[in-house]
Amino acid sequence: MASSAARCSSRWITVAVSSGQRRAVSAVVCSGHGEVRSFSTLGAEKLWRGGSLVCGLKPPHAVYALSFHTSAPASSKQDFYKILGVPRTATQKEIKKAYYQMAKKYHPDTNKDDPQAKEKFAQLAEAYEVLSDEVKRKQYDTYGTAGFDAGQAGGGQQYWSGHASSMDPEELFRKIFGEFSGGRGFGDFNSIFEQPQEYIMELTFTQAAKGVNKEMSVNIETTCQRCDGKGHEPGTKVQHCHSCNGSGMETVNTGPFVMRSTCRRCGGKGTVISTPCHSCRGSGQTKQKKAVMVPVPAGVEDGQTVRMPVGKKEIFITFRVQKSPMFRRDGADIHSDLHVSVAQAILGGTARAQGLYETLNLSIPAGIQTDQRIRLAGKGIARVSGYGFGDHYIHVKIKIPKNLTDRQKALLMSYAEDEADVEGTVNGVTATTTGTQSH
Repeated sequence: MASSAARCSSRWITVAVSSGQRRAVSAVVCSGHGEVRSFSTLGAEKLWRGGSLVCGLKPPHAVYALSFHTSAPASSKQDFYKILGVPRTATQKEIKKAYYQMAKKYHPDTNKDDPQAKEKFAQLAEAYEVLSDEVKRKQYDTYGTAGFDAGQAGGGQQYWSGHASSMDPEELFRKIFGEFSGGRGFGDFNSIFEQPQEYIMELTFTQAAKGVNKEMSVNIETTCQRCDGKGHEPGTKVQHCHSCNGSGMETVNTGPFVMRSTCRRCGGKGTVISTPCHSCRGSGQTKQKKAVMVPVPAGVEDGQTVRMPVGKKEIFITFRVQKSPMFRRDGADIHSDLHVSVAQAILGGTARAQGLYETLNLSIPAGIQTDQRIRLAGKGIARVSGYGFGDHYIHVKIKIPKNLTDRQKALLMSYAEDEADVEGTVNGVTATTTGTQSH
């Protein structure tokens, strides 16, 4: 009988069971500290599983491999939040950004001389895979590392296995960020996390109410003028990608599976840039000052923000609307005042008022009272979020003359003597129709 072979692992016990006669045996891997807990013998033939020598026996004996997960001491696993360098209150966006920054720092391609970089890169992938999933993160926050082991915390309830990320760390990183690289290595992934630029535009009341096309200057990333967006220095050429032989696809071996995926070196283009443009450093985009025409929608209000595409980017424009000396706004409705004379208020007549779109000729009914409103339907502001227009409300104000001619004063005295329903007295009038004496 040949002796069995066992391979050490800090987390997994692999059991191989033979279907041969009286040869049901097992091979048990080491614990986290390296000591062998138990093992027994199998046949002389070697059984390889996932690239690791476990045990073996000669066919036709069928072999069944079972894996059991053993929990490591809680102190042996570093806190996932500390691995990514984020607080426990971090948002998903902060977690993703932290993972990208740390993963780029410890990526094996950029740390070929650091033997610990690969392990650190794998730890980052494991931490991100847990914290980026709300369900796994909630379990982790509740039970910690131990709570992710099967049979821990919850009376044998099965939680996430807690072993190293089931996805290859490189595949995880490329799956999240690879499509943004543009075939230029890591590329400028920071653009993923950039917030759209915000600008303030000043508008007059009339511009906001009627709408206007207004020009403004913005700093925006647009096509590089030196290389015309191609990414390489003028006069140079791109090279054939040797990783995928120009096909843009590469073969990825993930153990029992072989997959075809986009080439990591060229990003599926089949070519790579050997001499990047000095202005844009291969990105094909540079930040430039550009004049853009902003179509301000009619009816926009103070403080409202619109999103506008400029090139391949978007900008946010917040409007600041000036106060009008004539109009007051209430949503889509506008209000203004109309001053009429005493005679107009008593006898009625016509008056001219300034509207938002035109000069208005108004009919003043006899006996109109101060602060009485005249409604002009559809003469207000366009509704931004709907159809039609608001109304224009004109508030009547009666102008009281401060100085009178002798004739005006005499006429008013005569009128006052005949005036009814006067509470109190009228200066200069001997008696009113109510019989009240003046001073």
